[in-house]
Amino acid sequence: MNIAIVILAAGSSSRMGQAKQLLPIKQTTLLGIAIEQAQNSNAKKVYCVLGKHADLIQESIKTYNIEIIHNPNYKNGLSSSIVTCIEHLQSKSVDAILIMLADQPKVDAAYLNVLIDSFAQHPTKISASYYSGTYGVPAIFPWSYVDQLLKLEGDKGAKALLNSKKVQVIALKSDKLIDIDTPNEYHNFLKSL
Repeated sequence: MNIAIVILAAGSSSRMGQAKQLLPIKQTTLLGIAIEQAQNSNAKKVYCVLGKHADLIQESIKTYNIEIIHNPNYKNGLSSSIVTCIEHLQSKSVDAILIMLADQPKVDAAYLNVLIDSFAQHPTKISASYYSGTYGVPAIFPWSYVDQLLKLEGDKGAKALLNSKKVQVIALKSDKLIDIDTPNEYHNFLKSL
């Protein structure tokens, strides 16, 4: 089973006011946490999609053994990063894509493995995180959903597809699904450590 983890980290962090991927947390950064957890999971390969501040961010993660995918269209929203990564992966032999965000620091390797195990048991369905009454990422998409992912547009990423009636979704709940979008959320997260 060849599963690629794709970390979406191309955004401009407009609500944060600075590149949130580089926010320090303990001995690493917000993006560093995502990369380390992805690498500690049972996935075969980790990719990271970069856009805004790409050179600066790439320099900060150069010690990690991951493949960088550049999204020149990052201003078109989260969906453009998903499309860019799928176009990149089409030449690879991939059974599924696990999409995660760079700003969910409580998502750990154990939870990513829950998604991977769910996919192993239900290889034709999407295994997605369920919180606040909707499906979202992290989520693992069988390769058979690629055509639908390639049609995504805007800044909602895969959320519209996940919550449509067009797909079959296995819901996975977790208390780890918080996003860091604002300075206040970042400071509250640091206090919780």
